[in-house]
Amino acid sequence: MQVLFRTRDPEGPNMRDQVERRVRFVFRRLGWQVPRAEVQLSDLNGPRGGRDKRCQLELKTEGRGLVVVSSVAKDWRTALDDALARAVRTVFRKLKRTSPARAPRTARLQ
Repeated sequence: MQVLFRTRDPEGPNMRDQVERRVRFVFRRLGWQVPRAEVQLSDLNGPRGGRDKRCQLELKTEGRGLVVVSSVAKDWRTALDDALARAVRTVFRKLKRTSPARAPRTARLQ
């Protein structure tokens, strides 16, 4: 899985390794379905503080299009974890929609 990391925040380079490890860990079972993930971290209102850390994830999936989710939180870690949780749910939902339905079980005659 290829993980692209983008941020304009001065703390960004310090977070790169942690963000890449976290994304790879969360998508470890879906790596075959999600070959590329782009993570963008931004501070919405700068040094004023508040709930303004934004994490946006763009996931390129195999045959199911692009999945884009974002989350806003008070700190980077929470914003990243919330966006990853939302992204995993969305990818699973897309997989479930496109997978063939199972045939109903037939009752055995005894």
